[in-house]
Amino acid sequence: MGHHPGITTLVTTPSAEEQTMARRRGNGEGSITRHKKSGLYMARYTVQTPAGPKRKTVYGRTREEAADELAKALANRASGMVFEDENVTVGEYLDSWLKGSVRGSVRKSTFERYEIAVRVHIKPALGRLKLKKLTPAHVQSLYQDKLDAGFAPASVNKLHVVLHKALSQAVEWHMVPRNIAKVVKAPKPVPQEMRPLSAEETRCLLEAARGDRLEALYVLAVITGMRQGELLALRWQDVELENATISVRRTLTKSGTHLLLGEPKTKKSRRTIHLTETAVQALRELLARQMQDMQRLGDFYRDQGLVFASEVGTLINPSNLRMRSFASLLKRAGLPQIRFHDLRHTCATLLFSRNVHPKYVQELLGYSNIAITLDTYSHVIPGMGDQTARAMEDVLSP
Repeated sequence: MGHHPGITTLVTTPSAEEQTMARRRGNGEGSITRHKKSGLYMARYTVQTPAGPKRKTVYGRTREEAADELAKALANRASGMVFEDENVTVGEYLDSWLKGSVRGSVRKSTFERYEIAVRVHIKPALGRLKLKKLTPAHVQSLYQDKLDAGFAPASVNKLHVVLHKALSQAVEWHMVPRNIAKVVKAPKPVPQEMRPLSAEETRCLLEAARGDRLEALYVLAVITGMRQGELLALRWQDVELENATISVRRTLTKSGTHLLLGEPKTKKSRRTIHLTETAVQALRELLARQMQDMQRLGDFYRDQGLVFASEVGTLINPSNLRMRSFASLLKRAGLPQIRFHDLRHTCATLLFSRNVHPKYVQELLGYSNIAITLDTYSHVIPGMGDQTARAMEDVLSP
């Protein structure tokens, strides 16, 4: 739980009497009463504010639930996490949420996306409203205004994700009673159509890549299904050619115009991948070429231990990879212009065409769970409809 400059009211250590009452109330004793009209149990406690002591109330459906909520509130009070939030605006809260809760808990690139969403889009529209007065209609209006201004549904959906996360935290801190973003209908992003290559097209691509300085990158992209950022962040220390394995430990991210190495996308993204002989051979040839480059360039080669590096050893800009190398490779191979990410889809669909179990594909590609794998590729798993029909026929046949 983070700190919240500008919103929190720090409270001094409770007196001995207050601590005694806190222990009693935390155990379900003390000022827990039942509200006659609602039937809810109420627990009251006192916080110090610049204007003097103030009574606060937490609720529960049972006495035990109210006691738990009271215990949390008293613990927050003791640690200084008490809000004098009656007049807090949406803008003030979002700034505090970003600094105190989001920063340091997500990748830098993710934090920057959240910060831009808040500063550029959410705050100008909703920032002056009091947090407690924010309604679903306000949020729905923001989304509609963005759509009317020509924003793609996927872009508006990203704003919704940020606002939903922020308001969920506000609920946990008892600043608002509910997350109003839950009842707002956010526009659904239109998924980009995947264009995986067929087995024949894939062979054409790899043939066209023979002798290319980045041949091994395209071999690994097809054979392992690694993400572009994972490939560009790969270091030789992650590669064991003798054991024919590589370990995915990091990914390439962007911070403004700077390229950085950061944590993988999810925990499942950290994985060890077994390589084919073709991939191992391509990596051996790449290593030999790099050693020659180091010898030829001497001090001009800035060795960072990268497997796939620029001609002077530095990180490859993803945009340059796509625009210069990948686009020209597709042209040489006589293939349609597809996204680099479609090589990942190519890996999955080629494996499914050989009836490889979806669980193995999930592990190889580093998806967080098998449901995502099935949702993404169910339409390309061959014969699925026929198999289910035949299976049911077999079950019910006498």
